[in-house]
Amino acid sequence: MNADAISPERTKSRFADYLELTKPRLSLLSVLTALVGYFAYRPYPKVAVELIAVILGTSLAAAGVAALNQWMEHETDAKMKRTADRPIPTGKIPSGSAFVLGTLCCIAALGILMAKTNGFAALFTLLTIISYLGWYTPAKRSSYFSTEIGAVAGAFPPLIGWAAAEGGVTTLGWILFGVLFFWQIPHFMAIAWLYRKDYSAVNFPMLPVRDEGGGKVALWSLVNTVALVVVTALPWWLGFATKIYLGATLVFGAFFLWKAIVFLKPEGRDVSARKLFLTSIAYLPLQLGALVADRTINF
Repeated sequence: MNADAISPERTKSRFADYLELTKPRLSLLSVLTALVGYFAYRPYPKVAVELIAVILGTSLAAAGVAALNQWMEHETDAKMKRTADRPIPTGKIPSGSAFVLGTLCCIAALGILMAKTNGFAALFTLLTIISYLGWYTPAKRSSYFSTEIGAVAGAFPPLIGWAAAEGGVTTLGWILFGVLFFWQIPHFMAIAWLYRKDYSAVNFPMLPVRDEGGGKVALWSLVNTVALVVVTALPWWLGFATKIYLGATLVFGAFFLWKAIVFLKPEGRDVSARKLFLTSIAYLPLQLGALVADRTINF
Protein backbone atom coordinates (compact mmCIF):
# COMPACT_ATOMS: atom_id res chain seq x y z
CA MET A 1 0.00 0.00 0.00
CA ASN A 2 1.24 3.50 -0.81
CA ALA A 3 2.03 5.16 2.50
CA ASP A 4 1.46 8.62 1.00
CA ALA A 5 -2.16 7.73 0.25
CA ILE A 6 -2.97 7.36 3.94
CA SER A 7 -0.60 9.89 5.48
CA PRO A 8 -2.11 12.62 7.68
CA GLU A 9 -0.76 15.27 5.33
CA ARG A 10 -2.48 13.70 2.32
CA THR A 11 -5.73 13.20 4.25
CA LYS A 12 -5.67 16.84 5.29
CA SER A 13 -5.00 17.88 1.69
CA ARG A 14 -7.88 15.79 0.36
CA PHE A 15 -10.27 17.29 2.91
CA ALA A 16 -9.19 20.79 1.92
CA ASP A 17 -9.77 19.96 -1.75
CA TYR A 18 -13.30 18.70 -1.11
CA LEU A 19 -14.01 21.70 1.08
CA GLU A 20 -12.84 23.98 -1.74
CA LEU A 21 -15.18 22.14 -4.10
CA THR A 22 -18.15 23.29 -2.00
CA LYS A 23 -17.11 26.97 -2.35
CA PRO A 24 -17.55 27.69 1.38
CA ARG A 25 -17.46 31.49 1.08
CA LEU A 26 -20.13 31.58 -1.62
CA SER A 27 -22.14 28.93 0.23
CA LEU A 28 -21.96 31.06 3.37
CA LEU A 29 -23.69 33.89 1.49
CA SER A 30 -26.61 31.57 0.69
CA VAL A 31 -26.85 30.51 4.33
CA LEU A 32 -26.74 34.08 5.63
CA THR A 33 -29.40 35.31 3.20
CA ALA A 34 -31.60 32.35 4.13
CA LEU A 35 -31.20 33.35 7.78
CA VAL A 36 -32.12 36.93 6.88
CA GLY A 37 -35.36 35.62 5.43
CA TYR A 38 -35.98 33.54 8.54
CA PHE A 39 -35.29 36.30 11.07
CA ALA A 40 -37.07 38.97 9.02
CA TYR A 41 -40.26 36.97 9.55
CA ARG A 42 -39.51 35.53 12.98
CA PRO A 43 -36.87 37.53 14.90
CA TYR A 44 -37.18 35.18 17.87
CA PRO A 45 -37.17 31.50 16.81
CA LYS A 46 -39.75 29.31 18.51
CA VAL A 47 -38.09 25.99 17.75
CA ALA A 48 -34.31 25.63 17.77
CA VAL A 49 -34.50 22.49 15.59
CA GLU A 50 -36.22 24.49 12.87
CA LEU A 51 -33.47 27.11 12.79
CA ILE A 52 -30.73 24.46 12.80
CA ALA A 53 -32.49 22.73 9.91
CA VAL A 54 -32.49 25.96 7.90
CA ILE A 55 -28.76 26.43 8.50
CA LEU A 56 -27.84 22.81 7.79
CA GLY A 57 -30.22 22.38 4.85
CA THR A 58 -29.16 25.59 3.12
CA SER A 59 -25.48 24.82 3.73
CA LEU A 60 -25.79 21.38 2.17
CA ALA A 61 -27.80 22.67 -0.80
CA ALA A 62 -25.28 25.43 -1.49
CA ALA A 63 -22.39 23.00 -1.18
CA GLY A 64 -24.09 20.48 -3.45
CA VAL A 65 -24.88 23.06 -6.11
CA ALA A 66 -21.29 24.35 -6.02
CA ALA A 67 -19.88 20.84 -6.48
CA LEU A 68 -22.29 19.94 -9.29
CA ASN A 69 -21.70 23.27 -11.00
CA GLN A 70 -17.96 22.60 -11.08
CA TRP A 71 -18.61 19.07 -12.31
CA MET A 72 -20.66 20.50 -15.19
CA GLU A 73 -18.15 23.24 -16.01
CA HIS A 74 -14.77 21.62 -15.37
CA GLU A 75 -13.81 21.82 -19.05
CA THR A 76 -14.40 25.57 -19.32
CA ASP A 77 -12.94 26.10 -15.83
CA ALA A 78 -9.68 24.62 -17.09
CA LYS A 79 -9.48 27.28 -19.82
CA MET A 80 -9.89 30.33 -17.56
CA LYS A 81 -7.18 31.73 -15.30
CA ARG A 82 -9.54 32.50 -12.43
CA THR A 83 -10.89 28.93 -12.32
CA ALA A 84 -8.03 26.77 -13.66
CA ASP A 85 -6.80 25.95 -10.15
CA ARG A 86 -10.13 24.52 -8.98
CA PRO A 87 -10.07 20.91 -7.67
CA ILE A 88 -11.41 19.16 -10.79
CA PRO A 89 -9.31 20.91 -13.48
CA THR A 90 -6.16 20.36 -11.42
CA GLY A 91 -6.97 16.66 -10.97
CA LYS A 92 -7.14 16.88 -7.19
CA ILE A 93 -10.69 15.52 -7.24
CA PRO A 94 -12.14 13.14 -9.88
CA SER A 95 -15.19 14.55 -11.65
CA GLY A 96 -17.19 11.45 -10.64
CA SER A 97 -16.49 12.08 -6.97
CA ALA A 98 -17.64 15.69 -7.34
CA PHE A 99 -20.89 14.47 -8.91
CA VAL A 100 -21.55 12.00 -6.11
CA LEU A 101 -20.76 14.52 -3.38
CA GLY A 102 -22.89 17.23 -4.97
CA THR A 103 -25.85 14.91 -5.51
CA LEU A 104 -25.76 13.53 -1.97
CA CYS A 105 -25.55 17.04 -0.48
CA CYS A 106 -28.58 18.20 -2.46
CA ILE A 107 -30.64 15.14 -1.53
CA ALA A 108 -29.70 15.51 2.15
CA ALA A 109 -30.61 19.20 2.09
CA LEU A 110 -34.07 18.52 0.68
CA GLY A 111 -34.65 15.70 3.16
CA ILE A 112 -33.67 17.79 6.19
CA LEU A 113 -35.78 20.79 5.19
CA MET A 114 -38.79 18.63 4.36
CA ALA A 115 -38.58 16.71 7.62
CA LYS A 116 -37.71 19.53 10.03
CA THR A 117 -39.28 22.66 8.47
CA ASN A 118 -41.97 22.35 5.79
CA GLY A 119 -42.65 21.59 2.15
CA PHE A 120 -42.42 25.22 1.02
CA ALA A 121 -38.85 25.58 2.31
CA ALA A 122 -37.91 22.34 0.57
CA LEU A 123 -39.66 23.54 -2.61
CA PHE A 124 -37.70 26.80 -2.74
CA THR A 125 -34.52 24.82 -2.13
CA LEU A 126 -35.39 22.55 -5.03
CA LEU A 127 -36.11 25.59 -7.21
CA THR A 128 -32.70 26.99 -6.28
CA ILE A 129 -30.99 23.74 -7.30
CA ILE A 130 -32.92 23.37 -10.55
CA SER A 131 -32.66 27.02 -11.62
CA TYR A 132 -28.92 27.16 -10.95
CA LEU A 133 -27.89 23.84 -12.44
CA GLY A 134 -30.62 23.30 -15.01
CA TRP A 135 -31.07 26.88 -16.21
CA TYR A 136 -28.21 29.19 -15.27
CA THR A 137 -25.23 26.90 -15.81
CA PRO A 138 -26.25 25.89 -19.39
CA ALA A 139 -27.31 29.50 -20.12
CA LYS A 140 -23.76 30.73 -19.59
CA ARG A 141 -22.78 29.09 -22.88
CA SER A 142 -25.71 30.26 -24.98
CA SER A 143 -27.77 33.10 -23.53
CA TYR A 144 -27.18 36.86 -23.55
CA PHE A 145 -29.13 36.96 -20.29
CA SER A 146 -27.19 34.43 -18.26
CA THR A 147 -26.36 36.98 -15.54
CA GLU A 148 -30.03 37.79 -15.04
CA ILE A 149 -30.92 34.09 -15.04
CA GLY A 150 -28.24 33.50 -12.42
CA ALA A 151 -29.67 36.35 -10.36
CA VAL A 152 -33.01 34.54 -10.22
CA ALA A 153 -31.31 31.41 -8.88
CA GLY A 154 -29.28 33.45 -6.41
CA ALA A 155 -32.33 35.26 -5.06
CA PHE A 156 -34.12 32.14 -3.77
CA PRO A 157 -32.25 31.57 -0.45
CA PRO A 158 -34.13 34.30 1.50
CA LEU A 159 -37.36 32.58 0.47
CA ILE A 160 -36.08 29.31 1.92
CA GLY A 161 -35.63 30.95 5.32
CA TRP A 162 -38.87 32.91 5.13
CA ALA A 163 -40.88 29.84 4.09
CA ALA A 164 -39.33 27.79 6.89
CA ALA A 165 -40.51 30.36 9.43
CA GLU A 166 -43.92 31.22 7.97
CA GLY A 167 -44.93 28.09 6.12
CA GLY A 168 -45.34 30.13 2.93
CA VAL A 169 -44.12 33.42 1.48
CA THR A 170 -45.86 36.77 1.76
CA THR A 171 -44.98 40.30 0.62
CA LEU A 172 -41.82 41.04 2.60
CA GLY A 173 -40.35 37.68 1.62
CA TRP A 174 -40.77 38.55 -2.06
CA ILE A 175 -39.23 41.96 -1.43
CA LEU A 176 -36.15 40.17 -0.09
CA PHE A 177 -36.12 38.12 -3.28
CA GLY A 178 -36.13 41.40 -5.23
CA VAL A 179 -33.30 42.85 -3.14
CA LEU A 180 -31.09 39.84 -3.83
CA PHE A 181 -32.00 39.83 -7.52
CA PHE A 182 -31.20 43.48 -8.22
CA TRP A 183 -28.10 43.46 -6.02
CA GLN A 184 -26.56 40.64 -8.02
CA ILE A 185 -26.62 42.48 -11.36
CA PRO A 186 -24.14 45.29 -10.54
CA HIS A 187 -22.18 42.87 -8.35
CA PHE A 188 -21.67 40.35 -11.16
CA MET A 189 -21.38 42.95 -13.92
CA ALA A 190 -18.38 44.35 -12.06
CA ILE A 191 -16.84 40.88 -11.70
CA ALA A 192 -17.53 39.95 -15.31
CA TRP A 193 -16.01 43.20 -16.56
CA LEU A 194 -12.81 42.56 -14.62
CA TYR A 195 -12.61 38.98 -15.97
CA ARG A 196 -14.07 39.65 -19.42
CA LYS A 197 -11.02 38.17 -21.18
CA ASP A 198 -11.50 34.88 -19.34
CA TYR A 199 -15.18 34.72 -20.27
CA SER A 200 -14.36 35.67 -23.85
CA ALA A 201 -11.84 32.84 -24.07
CA VAL A 202 -14.60 30.27 -23.47
CA ASN A 203 -17.17 32.14 -25.61
CA PHE A 204 -19.61 33.02 -22.85
CA PRO A 205 -21.92 35.57 -24.56
CA MET A 206 -22.56 37.72 -21.48
CA LEU A 207 -22.83 41.50 -21.78
CA PRO A 208 -19.27 42.36 -20.62
CA VAL A 209 -17.92 40.11 -23.40
CA ARG A 210 -20.13 41.63 -26.10
CA ASP A 211 -19.73 45.24 -24.96
CA GLU A 212 -16.07 45.99 -25.62
CA GLY A 213 -16.23 49.59 -24.42
CA GLY A 214 -18.12 48.78 -21.22
CA GLY A 215 -20.66 51.60 -21.55
CA LYS A 216 -23.66 49.27 -21.71
CA VAL A 217 -22.27 47.19 -18.83
CA ALA A 218 -21.98 50.29 -16.64
CA LEU A 219 -25.41 51.60 -17.64
CA TRP A 220 -27.08 48.25 -16.91
CA SER A 221 -25.32 48.18 -13.54
CA LEU A 222 -26.66 51.65 -12.75
CA VAL A 223 -30.22 50.80 -13.82
CA ASN A 224 -30.29 47.79 -11.52
CA THR A 225 -28.71 49.71 -8.66
CA VAL A 226 -31.49 52.30 -8.93
CA ALA A 227 -34.05 49.47 -8.92
CA LEU A 228 -32.30 48.00 -5.88
CA VAL A 229 -32.60 51.27 -3.92
CA VAL A 230 -36.30 51.49 -4.79
CA VAL A 231 -36.96 47.90 -3.71
CA THR A 232 -35.06 48.32 -0.43
CA ALA A 233 -37.31 51.28 0.44
CA LEU A 234 -40.48 49.18 0.02
CA PRO A 235 -40.43 47.67 3.54
CA TRP A 236 -40.82 51.18 4.97
CA TRP A 237 -43.36 52.22 2.32
CA LEU A 238 -45.52 49.16 3.03
CA GLY A 239 -45.26 49.47 6.80
CA PHE A 240 -42.89 46.57 7.47
CA ALA A 241 -40.06 48.79 8.78
CA THR A 242 -39.50 52.14 10.48
CA LYS A 243 -38.05 55.46 9.35
CA ILE A 244 -34.77 54.51 11.00
CA TYR A 245 -34.51 51.61 8.56
CA LEU A 246 -35.38 53.94 5.69
CA GLY A 247 -32.65 56.38 6.71
CA ALA A 248 -30.04 53.63 6.80
CA THR A 249 -31.28 52.30 3.46
CA LEU A 250 -30.96 55.69 1.77
CA VAL A 251 -27.43 56.18 3.09
CA PHE A 252 -26.29 52.73 1.94
CA GLY A 253 -28.09 53.11 -1.37
CA ALA A 254 -26.61 56.55 -2.08
CA PHE A 255 -23.08 55.21 -1.63
CA PHE A 256 -23.80 52.23 -3.89
CA LEU A 257 -25.33 54.54 -6.51
CA TRP A 258 -22.30 56.79 -6.43
CA LYS A 259 -19.99 53.87 -7.21
CA ALA A 260 -22.31 52.75 -10.02
CA ILE A 261 -22.29 56.27 -11.49
CA VAL A 262 -18.48 56.42 -11.38
CA PHE A 263 -18.46 53.10 -13.28
CA LEU A 264 -20.10 54.97 -16.19
CA LYS A 265 -16.91 56.93 -16.87
CA PRO A 266 -14.72 55.30 -19.56
CA GLU A 267 -11.53 56.49 -17.87
CA GLY A 268 -10.30 54.02 -15.28
CA ARG A 269 -13.25 51.68 -15.75
CA ASP A 270 -11.32 48.66 -14.47
CA VAL A 271 -10.55 50.51 -11.24
CA SER A 272 -14.14 51.70 -10.81
CA ALA A 273 -15.41 48.16 -11.53
CA ARG A 274 -13.29 46.82 -8.69
CA LYS A 275 -14.54 49.54 -6.35
CA LEU A 276 -18.14 48.80 -7.36
CA PHE A 277 -17.55 45.12 -6.65
CA LEU A 278 -16.08 45.82 -3.21
CA THR A 279 -18.89 48.24 -2.43
CA SER A 280 -21.47 45.60 -3.33
CA ILE A 281 -19.85 43.16 -0.90
CA ALA A 282 -20.03 45.69 1.93
CA TYR A 283 -23.52 46.89 0.99
CA LEU A 284 -25.43 43.62 1.21
CA PRO A 285 -24.77 42.66 4.86
CA LEU A 286 -25.32 46.27 5.96
CA GLN A 287 -28.60 46.55 4.09
CA LEU A 288 -29.99 43.19 5.15
CA GLY A 289 -28.66 43.64 8.68
CA ALA A 290 -30.52 46.95 8.96
CA LEU A 291 -33.79 45.26 8.02
CA VAL A 292 -33.36 42.37 10.45
CA ALA A 293 -32.29 44.72 13.26
CA ASP A 294 -35.27 46.99 12.64
CA ARG A 295 -37.69 44.07 12.58
CA THR A 296 -36.13 42.59 15.75
CA ILE A 297 -36.32 45.83 17.74
CA ASN A 298 -39.87 46.57 16.68
CA PHE A 299 -41.21 43.00 16.65
